[in-house]
Amino acid sequence: MDNQAFEMHGENLRSASHGKQWPQKEERKGGWSLMKVFLVCLLACVITTAIGVLILSLVYVNNPPFVRDTDGGDKGASSSNPEEKSVDVKFQFLNHLGKSKVYTYPGGEIQWARFRNDVNEYLSDEEMAFGKSINNHRSKMTFGTLRIKSKGLRAPHWHFNANEHGYLLQGTAWVGVIGPDDSVVTTYNVTAGQVIFFPRNTVHWIKNVGPDECLFLLFFTTHEELQTLDVDDAFFSTPEDIAARALQPQGGVNFIRTFKKQAEDQAVNLPSNLNELVQNATYVQSPDNLVWQYFYDLKGSAEYPFPGGIFQWARYRINGTGLNETERIFSESLNKHENTLTLATLRIFSNGLGQPHFHFNANEMGYVISGCAQVGVILSGVTASFNIGIGDVIFFPVGTQHYIKSVCDEDLLLILAYSTGNQLETLRMKDYFRRTADHILAQLFFKQQAEFKNFP
Repeated sequence: MDNQAFEMHGENLRSASHGKQWPQKEERKGGWSLMKVFLVCLLACVITTAIGVLILSLVYVNNPPFVRDTDGGDKGASSSNPEEKSVDVKFQFLNHLGKSKVYTYPGGEIQWARFRNDVNEYLSDEEMAFGKSINNHRSKMTFGTLRIKSKGLRAPHWHFNANEHGYLLQGTAWVGVIGPDDSVVTTYNVTAGQVIFFPRNTVHWIKNVGPDECLFLLFFTTHEELQTLDVDDAFFSTPEDIAARALQPQGGVNFIRTFKKQAEDQAVNLPSNLNELVQNATYVQSPDNLVWQYFYDLKGSAEYPFPGGIFQWARYRINGTGLNETERIFSESLNKHENTLTLATLRIFSNGLGQPHFHFNANEMGYVISGCAQVGVILSGVTASFNIGIGDVIFFPVGTQHYIKSVCDEDLLLILAYSTGNQLETLRMKDYFRRTADHILAQLFFKQQAEFKNFP
């Protein structure tokens, strides 16, 4: 549509040049009125733009660029927004634990490969992809490393929503477990290569009793945020009079008031004046029938060789034939508690292969202790291949076909956990190929039936 106002103004200007002259004062007045309107509109646009840029800047600062999806859903490896960073699909199955945040305490430190409710706690897109993957697949698994300095103590605590399985990689520790019957306290010593087990909601502690640092590799049976309560936090959250009536110390509530809460988190505790506080420490070993409910000597257990490597297992077995009495106690303890794990060490010789296979009844998570390897993962609609090295965490959802090939001069050694307290059920590629009829394979692969005789 034509602008009629502009045409009328134009006629007035033309008539002024051929006829009667308009007063100069009135012309300036009309011109300045239009100019004022224009300047006011321009100023409003500038102010609005500046406010918009400021708001976007604040949003960007408070929400790092890798935090994109806060609803917990899995959007896949690609993004519809070309400006967003695309995360390699391999990070659904791989976590470089060495790049994660180190939680430091007076007596040691902890690192995590886990799901987080607050996406701002992830340090990278890759870490978030792994955390969301183990949660979306309902893996019932979380992994962490626990380092305890000499004389350090992982404070007595319990987990609301997970059993805990640990493998001691180095050092010597004294462990305590308080079961549901408060008259039964089980304590035992553990050394490198041995497994510890703490059922959900059992109070337990770990004390480093050797000269060297302890390093535990820990698996927890939850894909949600791990929920833990330390005994000191429980104590200081209890009203003084209630604690006095429950504990009944000499001096009553006045004695309770002498306890002072530390300013920093004491999850791994090591007071600077420890020698003044403790003069006589004893480390008692409970009877075997109690200890083996929560302990297994994985390093000293039977070896199960396969072409290219060796397995050792800490697991439940339906048929207990061949198990000694202590091994049978551990096997039955795993099966008795809900949502426990099967643990194993896997050694693959240099250039050896853990052939393609999948598990019917368990997710799998592992930590690389030594060596390096190539890993392949295939699940519905997703294929990934990547290299792993010392300190990496891997994850294979239930039913996912995967393989591991050692590619270093040294052997590959992993600690593996499977999300089942029952006997692990596995099927290997060579087995399902051999057990499929030749004429079915011929039709599937467009090859002569006789050619499938080439497989042994």
